[in-house]
Amino acid sequence: MAIVFASQRLVALIATPLAVGLFALSPPVFDRPWTVVTSIYAHADPGHLLGNAVVVLVAGLLVERVTTTTRFHTFVITTGVLAGIAEAFVGSAMGTPPAVLGISGAALALVGYVLAGNPVAQTTLGWLELGRRGQVIVMVVLAAAVTIATAGEGVALVAHFVGFALGLFAGRLRLLHVRGGEAQSSNEYAG
Repeated sequence: MAIVFASQRLVALIATPLAVGLFALSPPVFDRPWTVVTSIYAHADPGHLLGNAVVVLVAGLLVERVTTTTRFHTFVITTGVLAGIAEAFVGSAMGTPPAVLGISGAALALVGYVLAGNPVAQTTLGWLELGRRGQVIVMVVLAAAVTIATAGEGVALVAHFVGFALGLFAGRLRLLHVRGGEAQSSNEYAG
């Protein structure tokens, strides 16, 4: 994130519109396909970068204990891309096409994974016997609550919702957990 942010700042010294075009994701999304990835690592300002970095650090350290490096980075990029594309499409459909920057969708996916993929959540959800429909409803309500809690001027709310929801579903399915290999089950986070 720091390297992309520094590159973004250097390009902005030459021409601000060029920096936006090279790094920000905006509709039509596939006119500049590289921005689906660069937008994840680019940020609006140092405060934006620092805030997202802290969330990625805290949640990421917990997730990396139960998975491999490849799975971790694939998860971050995939959830970041899906959250960014969702934000761009919804914003465009509502008549306000955004320039999407930041890793917050993927950061919230990591948080969602930690919340739903830990042994306490697995036991609790299994004990409540909600069924699939009930679990989906709980996850959607949680994602909506986190989205509302993170609302603010210029915040990519759709990306936050999509990222957190993806993380909750992936955590519930324990998609990143590995048996043996790099991550050991004894290293699992406790919640």
